Amino acid sequence: MKTSFSVYGVKTPVIHAGDDLPSIILHAAGEGPAGGISNGDILVIAESPVATAEGRTVTLDRVIPSPRAVELGARYGMDPRFVEVVLGESEAVVGGVRGFLLTLQQGTLLPNAGVDLSNTPQGTALPLPRDPNGSAVRIRRAIEERTGARVAVIIADSRTHAMRLGCASVAIGCAGIRAVIDERGRTDLYGRVLTVTQRAVADNIASTAVLVMGEADESIPCAIVRGLGLPIVDEIGVPAIAAEECLFMGVALHADPAILHGDRKPEPL
Repeated sequence: MKTSFSVYGVKTPVIHAGDDLPSIILHAAGEGPAGGISNGDILVIAESPVATAEGRTVTLDRVIPSPRAVELGARYGMDPRFVEVVLGESEAVVGGVRGFLLTLQQGTLLPNAGVDLSNTPQGTALPLPRDPNGSAVRIRRAIEERTGARVAVIIADSRTHAMRLGCASVAIGCAGIRAVIDERGRTDLYGRVLTVTQRAVADNIASTAVLVMGEADESIPCAIVRGLGLPIVDEIGVPAIAAEECLFMGVALHADPAILHGDRKPEPL
């Protein structure tokens, strides 16, 4: 991996359901400062335009909330229709605070199962792409077929981190690079052998890209990361670990094993 690289924002029109996202990105990249897509480029694409193009938008007026959604909505000050969408996307609900449910979704702990009310039309909610890795594979294949360049694609989403203010992007889908590089066995500056360190390369690239993509009305849903020198490989996915092995979830499970079974009673507000 090189010690310097460039990041180019790719500004596009607003994405709609059914749009050919690879074509839109290719055209916009050619018109923008990146001057097109080159061999070795890593494309970071926000999850919202991917999910929108894939037709994932939900109209809330068409959602009938279940009794559980009504209960959780009242408890946490949330629209029960939105809660119903969140429940439909969740593997488990761990708990919540006002305005948010803490859920497990696609093997990851995150607020509201990744369902968003921003960057989607009024009166709608936008879940994550159903298969972010599959989305990354399809977009990568389309771009490589149309350009002849070997590229990687990361689907990124913004996440909060425990006891930190603000959000940063992480990779929820990846195709074309190794998402995590194992540094165990190397030595540090003082010769000690690393026994734990594994570099979350795709997450770090996603966080870098969001600095030019923004989170609001920038209309820059994609960034091209160029010059890192990472090998382009036919590898798919972002490795995860079991909840029991996670520092944050492991401690919580030790305190309350019922968390993952959905039968824990939420604390009253």
